[in-house]
Amino acid sequence: MQTPREILADLWTLAGGDIAALDAVTLTGEEAQLPSSFRVAAAAQASIAAAGLAAAEIWKLRSGQRQDVAVDMARAVTECRSERYLRVDGKPPPPTWDPTAGIYRTRDRRFARLHTNFAHHRDAVCKVLACKPERDDIQAALMQWDGEAFETAAYAGGAVVALMRSHDEWSATPHAKALSELPPLSIEKIGDAPPRPWPAGDRPLAGVRVLDLSRVIAGPVAGRTLAVHGADVLLISGPDLPAIPWLTVDTGRGKLAAFIELKSEQGQGTLRGLLAQADIFSQGYRPRAIASLGFSPEEAARINPGIVYVSLSAYGHAGPWSERRGFDSLVQTTTGFNHAEGEAAGIDGPKELPAQMLDHASGYLMAFGAMMAKARHSREGGSWHVRVSLAQTGRWLWNLGRVAEGLKTEDLKGEAVRPFVEEVPSGFGRLQAISHSAVLSQTPAFWARPAMPLGSHAPQWPARG
Repeated sequence: MQTPREILADLWTLAGGDIAALDAVTLTGEEAQLPSSFRVAAAAQASIAAAGLAAAEIWKLRSGQRQDVAVDMARAVTECRSERYLRVDGKPPPPTWDPTAGIYRTRDRRFARLHTNFAHHRDAVCKVLACKPERDDIQAALMQWDGEAFETAAYAGGAVVALMRSHDEWSATPHAKALSELPPLSIEKIGDAPPRPWPAGDRPLAGVRVLDLSRVIAGPVAGRTLAVHGADVLLISGPDLPAIPWLTVDTGRGKLAAFIELKSEQGQGTLRGLLAQADIFSQGYRPRAIASLGFSPEEAARINPGIVYVSLSAYGHAGPWSERRGFDSLVQTTTGFNHAEGEAAGIDGPKELPAQMLDHASGYLMAFGAMMAKARHSREGGSWHVRVSLAQTGRWLWNLGRVAEGLKTEDLKGEAVRPFVEEVPSGFGRLQAISHSAVLSQTPAFWARPAMPLGSHAPQWPARG
């Protein structure tokens, strides 16, 4: 199996990085850090180190100064569970899942996972099943359905669910075959534009403007990571869009937060104005949905030649599932992780990874790709499109190999995590939250802005210093 340094080197060269830059990186810690048969800790360390090294390389471009980057494995994998350790005024997170979410059996004795944390997704499931939104009623209704037929009907009805598959079953699907040749992230030039000079500033991303149109974990983690290196990140949400409050707090550190009603002409005009002055546009909409609003990659590059456009999807941009909604837990279920972990644990049924690793790693890969594309723009110009998906991050994680006896690893306890916690003010109360795990020797990573409730700020850019 590859070492974490070799995993990092592959990511770095995939994104066009100079191999000599890797000499600046120190990786510490040993596997395994969490109970899993997969290399979740190595994936956490490598993806965070890639983003940290990209920030260091940008600082070198801006200032001429080289700096060292260090990432500890335990600290990195803790950051990939940051939402678990968040405390607001000393209070722990509320229950993560809606009571109707989780695993069910179908008529053909398959397992299906339902994601119902948003009310409209729960309603869609119950409309397909013609049942009440209660766990027992859903289970009874599912006994009238075969698993794959339910999955297909549920997606057609606007729900988000996943049939549990083994990795072999998943690999045999047309969609998995379509993804099989794609890399874990791609950076593609989509237009011509002259290079822009870097704005003044004393941090790698100082003065760099990022529009963040994302929710839940992966996309928000990308924005949080760009903010920790000094970017002005403006989180755009809608007043009527559902959100998961605890995740909003955890991933909102370092960001401004504004409301725009994107279904209105006025809102779209406001966003176009912001886009015209942005450097990075990061979004997690499905391709047709974002295009229908007027903000496809090509349209963004027309509005703002030189933009770095970052796309997150659940299942990738190729294949028959490219328009399917999805979340980390569902992609874990359908691509074989839950089946494999359950098998390794000796249980009849699914077992989740000990972190939302597809989400978190995807977020760091998005930030990494955005920074590498921005650095490339500064040298040669152009508009750039960065693509990341949960399914491709999962394929990358799967291909890192398995940890023998990994499930026997003791989970990280409070005393092991305590050194990674910082206490900071916020618009929600006093936060105890996980600090960033990439340590840069010249430009320390920190969030200059507190997490604030959605819609706290005007939809406008702060003045550049």
